[in-house]
Amino acid sequence: MTPPDPIPLLGEDYKRDPYPLYDTMREAGPVHRVLFPSGVVAWLVTGYDAALAALTDPRLGKNHARGNERWRERASIMPEPQHSRLQVHLLHQDPPDHTRMRRLIVDAFAPRRIEELRPRLQELADELVDRMPASGDLDLVACFAAGFPFQALATVIGLPPSLAAGFRREWGKVVQPVGPEDPGRPAYEALLRGLQGYIADVVAHFRAHPSDGLLGRLVDACDGGGLSDAELDSMIFQLLVAGQEPVTNQITTALVALFRRPERWEALRNDPGLLPRAVEELLRHDAAFELTTWRFFAEDADLHGTAVPAGDSVIVSLCAANRDPARFDDPDGLDLTRAPNPHLAFGHGVHFCPGAALARAELQIALGTLLARLPGLRLAVPDDALEWIPAVLARGVARLPVARD
Repeated sequence: MTPPDPIPLLGEDYKRDPYPLYDTMREAGPVHRVLFPSGVVAWLVTGYDAALAALTDPRLGKNHARGNERWRERASIMPEPQHSRLQVHLLHQDPPDHTRMRRLIVDAFAPRRIEELRPRLQELADELVDRMPASGDLDLVACFAAGFPFQALATVIGLPPSLAAGFRREWGKVVQPVGPEDPGRPAYEALLRGLQGYIADVVAHFRAHPSDGLLGRLVDACDGGGLSDAELDSMIFQLLVAGQEPVTNQITTALVALFRRPERWEALRNDPGLLPRAVEELLRHDAAFELTTWRFFAEDADLHGTAVPAGDSVIVSLCAANRDPARFDDPDGLDLTRAPNPHLAFGHGVHFCPGAALARAELQIALGTLLARLPGLRLAVPDDALEWIPAVLARGVARLPVARD
């Protein structure tokens, strides 16, 4: 059978509000052929039950070696040597390698440890607010949402201030690759080289200065034969990029949702005890991880009644699943007391985000601090003037201009 024409997932209108399109797709069925800006054609899973099944389907693997030539032509475009050294992290591994590598990091992000660190994380948030100008409009991304998650992450993984000061936020854009013919390709490759050089500096530091923090333990594991050099570089890459930029984006999507509903902002300000449930609802309502990374069938397979060729990419829309009316009452609403709230913002199954406890704590602290210290915040620009980031898999705004009373 001739496959259907792919549905384009691109353009400013789509990035600003993808939910009407997701509603249409989900109502038509759980699996759809879609087109990404890079030219990749993939299969998108949209319904909650279908997403849950795909996230736990043992037939679907994450290793890039499973991708077919059609996929590689457009998606596997990070150049060498960076592709080999930075793309073998947890998100691109299957058991048993995934199990071996994940075991090395879970203790650092365990809920009990994050709770022990919460007072320090609160200090970091307060210090950022203390440094804000006393009056005038602010860009909350530049003065808070970008800095707080990175400082929190550095605390958790044991990145010393001397190294943290040298990290450039723009390195996070390497997860938005551009094709070989794109005029922005030289700048993209320069970012990759800069990031790889920074990672080499991190590894060299911990070889010269052993530490019992997470980064020090990863270097020790590599030196002891528990990780390859490429796996070590990739895991540091994943920690530094996937470990903080999504929280920055999630802070922005949460704030935009609350600014659109001032009565919800006021309710949280009056009752901070609502924050834990409110954070779960804000994660469900507009997740920063809009789509999962690639999954592949090793053989031609049936996916909820759709024939998917081996090596084609399968992607789960976490945002579409989290707005499924078959699972959530009033799915487009924002119910800060919703319970239970089995959203999929952190994924599910063996690839459930290992940093979920940290992200939850960061979001609670970030929102709680802004509500307490800057209660009169509101958007300083029209809603339609917000610039949504063009990242394929993520949601968030590049700047968040706010006024304050």
